[in-house]
Amino acid sequence: MPGLARLFGGIILTVAATAHAAPPVARVEPVTDTHFGEKVVDRYRWMENDKDPDWLPFLRNQNTHARSVLDALPLRGELLARIGQLSGDITSAAAIQRAGARTFYQQRPAGTNNFKLFVQENGKSRLLVDPTLQDTATSHYSLDWWSASPDGSKLAYGLSKDGSEDSVLHVMDVAKGAVLPERIANTQSASPSWLEDSSGFFYNQLTGKVNTPERYLDSRARFHRLGDDPGKDRILMARGLDKSVKYDRIQMPLIIATPQSRHALLVLADVRNEKRFLVAPLQDALKGKARWKPVAGFADEVTYADLHGDDLYLLAHRGHPRGRVLKTGAAAPSLRAAREVVPESKLVIEELARAKDGLYLSAMDGGIGRVLRLGADGKVADIALPFDGTVASLVADPDAPGALMLLSGWLTPGGIWSIDAGGKVADTGLTPRPAIDVSAYTTERRFAVAKDGTKIPYSLVYKKGLKKDGSNPAFISAYGSYGAAAYTPAFAGRLLALIDQGAIVGFANVRGGGEYGRDWHRAGQLENKPNTWRDLIAVVGDLHDYGYSAPKHTAIGGRSAGGIPTGMALAERPDLFAAVVSGVGWHNPLRYVAEQNSFAEEPEWGAIRDRAGYKALRSIDSYQAVKDGGKYPAVLLTTGVTDPRVAPFHPAKMAARLQAATASGKPVLLRVDFDAGHGMGSTRAQQDQEAADTYAFILSQTRSQ
Repeated sequence: MPGLARLFGGIILTVAATAHAAPPVARVEPVTDTHFGEKVVDRYRWMENDKDPDWLPFLRNQNTHARSVLDALPLRGELLARIGQLSGDITSAAAIQRAGARTFYQQRPAGTNNFKLFVQENGKSRLLVDPTLQDTATSHYSLDWWSASPDGSKLAYGLSKDGSEDSVLHVMDVAKGAVLPERIANTQSASPSWLEDSSGFFYNQLTGKVNTPERYLDSRARFHRLGDDPGKDRILMARGLDKSVKYDRIQMPLIIATPQSRHALLVLADVRNEKRFLVAPLQDALKGKARWKPVAGFADEVTYADLHGDDLYLLAHRGHPRGRVLKTGAAAPSLRAAREVVPESKLVIEELARAKDGLYLSAMDGGIGRVLRLGADGKVADIALPFDGTVASLVADPDAPGALMLLSGWLTPGGIWSIDAGGKVADTGLTPRPAIDVSAYTTERRFAVAKDGTKIPYSLVYKKGLKKDGSNPAFISAYGSYGAAAYTPAFAGRLLALIDQGAIVGFANVRGGGEYGRDWHRAGQLENKPNTWRDLIAVVGDLHDYGYSAPKHTAIGGRSAGGIPTGMALAERPDLFAAVVSGVGWHNPLRYVAEQNSFAEEPEWGAIRDRAGYKALRSIDSYQAVKDGGKYPAVLLTTGVTDPRVAPFHPAKMAARLQAATASGKPVLLRVDFDAGHGMGSTRAQQDQEAADTYAFILSQTRSQ
């Protein structure tokens, strides 16, 4: 590596200096809770109150301490320069929609700082929404979500400040590029569904106060007709409004209209992939007089529905964990009498997209994306993709043949690809290919064996010519929650800067995700959650057994719910890692009741008021698993003050507890962004800075010294 020998001395001195620079000491005010006869002591309960006079000073002092360490790392400047080059050269695509003669696409053009929305028609593209125009010197705005009307003439979209995701809904006349006067607040989860004539849309609106545990409870479905006063929008579904439709506070009601169908769907959704579906005549729904007929309940494990005229297609998993497609009538739906049109196979079916030439299916094989098409003749055809990768989005227009998809690979930048009626796949050219030479890198897919014999897939990216002598730095990430396949092939991008330094970057597809369907999710959910971090431990063990790396050269990481496997692996096997990085990680699940993203999460983790739920939550609480005197590896935790998904007290408590408990002398740092949230709305510059800090920290702890 360039300058490697010259930098070793600096790394040793920096780490040694860090060991003598004590981080700020957190105030200790123990609070004891008793759950089913067991006492649990929380030393830092006060951090849950963001109005506490010590809260922001604590975060500022922790961040100042972290900056003093991170900014002094010798490789940070070099890494930041390389990361900035990589991220600046890449045009990142995020979402697509085909509507009428227009194609809408969200992407961050090369060299820009945030995502924007464009539209293409007649072969020409133009900018529609640029949230950066509202940025100031101290804050920024982000495009949270958007939805074009069926004919492409209108657009609904949400903007929020500083990564908060607290969206305000806007409406645009697409042809004129004019933003209409109406504004609708509390629309983070709006999921707008337009009428076929583009005159209005159904949407979901939150009712709970921001930054409280009630934020996502008791939301309601409304209808907005363009030009009307949003404050007078009719409430069409709310808990208790319709006595025949009873549901829990955590479930969000969504009303879905579909072009060319006289029916509407009512979807009741929460954190689960499974949803509850009901159907009624569209005109009755608009008048608030719908008599909703049940289609499927949560126990039926239906995850997706497609209305096509009077037909209703359902993606069902009950008894078929990888999914199959059923067809029934929308006027009188019956799961029992439904006809199977796509049987279960080795592929996990994820989504459905209706086109004029058939129903397109997004599928996955252990994390590798696939696309199928159910034609009018009832036959299922496989669409040959140009490379093994991730199909991040698959969309179609019921009035046009073919489909569009976002497709990427570990070493292939993401792009917008088209599928024509003949099954031919082509790059649309909407996302320019970056001038990044990837010929020096290679990828490898391996399987580790867990203690129970289950094979755990994982992927590695590294420079060609790697020597398997156990000396290579390695950074392995894991997630494993919600049945989501989080770490499937996506262009390495910024990570190439870390790989350039001789590191191996890996992604473990641990149980709790959806790589192999519903059973893979269940195997890492609730009482089975320990499989998630023990799968990560098995992957790291496999990496060591075959000489890719060794404990003193290995770092692990995860983001958000990935804080569970990361934190618990740290607590259970601190000897196995040199460093741990937890990005906006969830570390104190026992206190989910105190945060905004709270009760809605209970189906995934358990309810603390139930004995089984408490036991499951206690088992995944890494904050409570930290032991005094433990010899913990170096740890970097990050948070954003406006995070709506993982309250900042999770990383803050974990940092304070580890700093007080560890006997290893290794640094424990808390990095804070004061104008960012969970990362969804972070700017390119913010992401570059965090990546440089992360990679420099990892290398300072994992390189041979």
